[in-house]
Amino acid sequence: MHHFVTIKDIARELNVSVSTVSRAMRDTHDISIETKKKVLAKAEELNYKPNFNARGLSQGRTNNIGIIIPFITNYYFSTVITGIQNVAYSNGYNIILYVTDDSEERESQIVRNLTISGLDGILISTCAGNYDHIKEIKENGIPIVFFDRTSDLHGTKVMQDDYNGALIATKHLIEQGYSKIAHITGPKDQMFTRNRLNGYLDALKEHQISVKKEWIIHSGFSQEWGEKDMIELLASNHAPDALFAVNDRKAIGAMLALKKEKINIGTEIGVVGFTNDPMCTIISPSLTTVSESAFDIGRISCELLLKHIKKVNFPPQEVILPGELIVRESTVRN
Repeated sequence: MHHFVTIKDIARELNVSVSTVSRAMRDTHDISIETKKKVLAKAEELNYKPNFNARGLSQGRTNNIGIIIPFITNYYFSTVITGIQNVAYSNGYNIILYVTDDSEERESQIVRNLTISGLDGILISTCAGNYDHIKEIKENGIPIVFFDRTSDLHGTKVMQDDYNGALIATKHLIEQGYSKIAHITGPKDQMFTRNRLNGYLDALKEHQISVKKEWIIHSGFSQEWGEKDMIELLASNHAPDALFAVNDRKAIGAMLALKKEKINIGTEIGVVGFTNDPMCTIISPSLTTVSESAFDIGRISCELLLKHIKKVNFPPQEVILPGELIVRESTVRN
């Protein structure tokens, strides 16, 4: 069986007490520089790895952070996780990942089955419309930070500027000369869905363009749903001449449906997405979209969670990151 080196091993090798090694590792003032150098050199020689879990338990912490997300397989959330883990690992924290598959029921089960004593805090991108399960863990005093898909609960939130992103995306279509603009979006009870819908509606209102209810379709967030939604729009008596999709996956699904119908994307029907997934530049024509700061959302969320963990009375923060319109071929009419 593999033997993990402990501070007891270092103490035995140097013929000093365990407390001396411990204080040297923590760089306390009552240990001489010479002793510290000897301890650190021996630790490196023996390939000593600090046990953050044991250290955390001695301080009343586990050094574990839970992350609850709808998906793991798409670019956006994998990039968010990269931002989270960069901060977590550099601060001696482990991450434990839970995937809900965009199911409110699954999210509720995960949260209610969490071993709360094993987590110092939770980062969550919720897919729920009802937040009772989240209220329960908040009432247990576990720090929570919402990111991307947030809730109306009081607390720290890090999110994209969904409203203004949708506003500039829809205005771009109008400025390109499109006037019959549809919106394929997610479930009605999602807060970021509502914010992007409101941005779309206000852009139309500002330019005195009438809203057709049949041009607003609520469904899932996948590429498959984007294709289905586009087919439904094309089958209506009054097909749109442009489309704003709630995310890039739905936009790409819609573009595939248009290609199957041999409809020219851009010239006949313009398409805008939201995320700036790398697929936007691979698909042809390339997809106009609103970029999201995925890495920064993960980084800032984790930094704020650590502040809540270390300081009980740290006040709730709300961080909104701006998006940027990236114009590509899918909205070029000529």
